Amino acid sequence: MSPVLDIAVRHRLGSFQLNAELRSDGRLTALFGASGSGKTSLVNVIGGLVRPQAGHVRLDGEALVDTERGIFLPKHRRRIGYVFQEARLFPHLSVRQNLLFGHWFSKASDSNGVELSAVLELLGIGHLLARRPGALSGGEKQRVAIGRALLANPRLLLMDEPLSSLDEARKTEILPFIERLRDESRIPIVYVSHSITEVARLATTVALMDGGTVKNCGPTSEILSRLDLAALPGAPESSSLIEAEVVSFDREFGLTRLETRAGPLLVGRGDFEPGRKLRIRILASDVLVSIGPLSGISALNQLQGKVTEIGAIPESGTSAVDLRIDCGGEMLTARLTRKSVAALGLAVGSPVHAVVKSVSVETP
Repeated sequence: MSPVLDIAVRHRLGSFQLNAELRSDGRLTALFGASGSGKTSLVNVIGGLVRPQAGHVRLDGEALVDTERGIFLPKHRRRIGYVFQEARLFPHLSVRQNLLFGHWFSKASDSNGVELSAVLELLGIGHLLARRPGALSGGEKQRVAIGRALLANPRLLLMDEPLSSLDEARKTEILPFIERLRDESRIPIVYVSHSITEVARLATTVALMDGGTVKNCGPTSEILSRLDLAALPGAPESSSLIEAEVVSFDREFGLTRLETRAGPLLVGRGDFEPGRKLRIRILASDVLVSIGPLSGISALNQLQGKVTEIGAIPESGTSAVDLRIDCGGEMLTARLTRKSVAALGLAVGSPVHAVVKSVSVETP
């Protein structure tokens, strides 16, 4: 199956050289990296704001750019929706008028385009239609901005750090709506962010950028658990992403029981409905490793597994080593000292127990 997004471009901007390649299934592709890594430059190439000196950009098999064939589709013909850091709504128009502004520039008929009612339901903004932007919270403004982009009937949605201007409460408010957009709209999304929490929760594919180059690109769980991740400037600590389903809630102790392929997990949150699907994140430094089951400890989660990879972090004088542990098909990354690895006699194939505190599991 061919990728929805297929990009390979080269372009010099002053002293900065963009030389980026990535392929993605298109659901939500996160461009992740430190400031100056080339994320915005690549977005500008995709959106038609920059004409690359060499390479191609293909969306679902159609060339938006192909320098060898002399193709450069102007930005107004690409049908790409934009959501920026700031909502950029028209202050003198109501929410309804702001939303319908996207329809005015869409060549699709109402029967073929996205319906207003569907956007209102998807983003939960039906009750805001009569308000003006000045009466909206930051999160509400961004939801309206997303709705306006959707109503332009885009083939691709570019979201350039859409949550960076919001406080934590507003981010928490809007993240579930972006998840719904990813899962229900069927519109491929390119999402620029420097927040590992956002990327871990939202992305299906991660392109890790540094110095204008895509260093790694692949499924989110695979990229974020790579043992060589910490070697890249601005890269986050290695972690594990695990798909889970809520089973039950222990009211006496305020703990939620999750079922995963690695086994049951208890987490210290109680506001999840049974049956809800979650993607949880566990930092490598929050995982303890034992060669046998432990008793008399405070940690409530012990997962059986087998060491599949051992790799030292390439930092001068470091004492840390990352391990990958296969726990029933879910890969768990653990960070230990070299001394601990030696003392436990760990090697590829060693059976172990991974110990995780309930309060260390990051949940949505």
